[in-house]
Amino acid sequence: MTALTGLFAAALADPGLARVRDLARSGAAQVDGLDLTAPPALRPFAVAAVAADPDDRAGGPASGGGSGSGATAGGAGRAVLAVTATSREAEDLVAALGSLLPPEQVAIFPSWETLPHERLSPRSDTVGRRLAVLRRLAHPDSADAHGRTGPLRVVVAPVRSVLQPQLKGLGDLEPVRLAAGDEADLEQVARRLTDMAYARVDLVTKRGEFAVRGGILDVFPPTDEHPSRVEFWGDEVEEIRTFAVADQRTIEQIPQLWAPPCRELLLTPEIRERAAILAQQHPELAEILDKLAGGVPVEGMESLAPALIGDDSMELLLDCMPAGTHVLLCDPERIRTRAHDLVRTSEEFLQASWAAAAVGGQAPVDLGAAAFHTLADVRARRDAAPALVDAVPVRPGRAGRPSRDPAALGGRAGGGRRHPRRRHRGGPGGPARTALPRRDRPGGRRPQAVGRRGLVDRVGLRGARPRPTGRRGAS
Repeated sequence: MTALTGLFAAALADPGLARVRDLARSGAAQVDGLDLTAPPALRPFAVAAVAADPDDRAGGPASGGGSGSGATAGGAGRAVLAVTATSREAEDLVAALGSLLPPEQVAIFPSWETLPHERLSPRSDTVGRRLAVLRRLAHPDSADAHGRTGPLRVVVAPVRSVLQPQLKGLGDLEPVRLAAGDEADLEQVARRLTDMAYARVDLVTKRGEFAVRGGILDVFPPTDEHPSRVEFWGDEVEEIRTFAVADQRTIEQIPQLWAPPCRELLLTPEIRERAAILAQQHPELAEILDKLAGGVPVEGMESLAPALIGDDSMELLLDCMPAGTHVLLCDPERIRTRAHDLVRTSEEFLQASWAAAAVGGQAPVDLGAAAFHTLADVRARRDAAPALVDAVPVRPGRAGRPSRDPAALGGRAGGGRRHPRRRHRGGPGGPARTALPRRDRPGGRRPQAVGRRGLVDRVGLRGARPRPTGRRGAS
């Protein structure tokens, strides 16, 4: 991937981006609201301005117009959670950030392909990628599958991932690690893989499967492109190499095997005991619960997590982010619409779940803790977070105004007045607004106007009366 750090340093010469960086660096964004009006293509640069290392000048010039002292081409050094409306937008943002920041410091937190109350389980590769990110967040000094260590600077997640509760402690789940020269008992490794929801088969053909033949262990980790073959000499790992599923031939030798769990809900002895108790209390769920009590994973068992473990066992992605994280909402209007649709659909599935509609009653067990949270609920959980950033696109040819929706993650509704209508030369994509909403407090400061020929159209505090950036009709 081509590095664009020099372009990032040049972009930080813009007064608007420099001000965003300086406010995040000084911590002023914790109490002040901030409006940033800019083209949508500037979002990766805004994220990088907040997340990049302050000491990294990227070999570029110092920024000359930012507010605050000592403005350099480095960033604010803050952790960032960037929220998008869809998974495709998240992937695109990660790809763009990989050219501005070290790729190992940027990760995407994918969402389930299923709804929380569907009788379907998420794919094993999705679960593996989610657990890998949570592992990096919980244990930044622990090496991942690619040997990368250190904290993540940017986590990009679709709103679906942000609204959906997850089990606590997923970042503490230990993957199976094997390297050439290690000593391990093959049968114990096989039992660990079974406990981590891997299926034991005769021939490995898909992710989440493993096979044992003599002193050879074949494993297909959910995060890998190809399965791995581990050869044991007694209790010593002699060699590890990948192989092709089609013809079982070796592809290349690799230094280690890193196999995370294939499910977020693992059938521990405590969960199996609880499933047996629930099977007696709810005969209508006996078909599922009896299998879980016997240690057999079934499709859709993740939706029973609140009943099997407890409502207090769930948390949000925001709870896993490090202190001082800045949250960037890319297109809040679309995020709010998407969140509303997800919550409504989740409630419909909850009401009709587990054949409750057939008997005309409510859901047989309380599964509400696994349902999507509303944006208002996430906002309440976000109160401990120090700052929030909103990226808002507007219609072509119109300058945007701060969102007035108090249900948004950004805090209370802004009181800013609407901008005069202007004509923009930014192309058919139109401009975008990025806002750093402030904490609830009286008063406010007047926005800072930025030159109309800069990358950033306007930077100012939310809730204050906007100052025109130029004559009416200027871009």
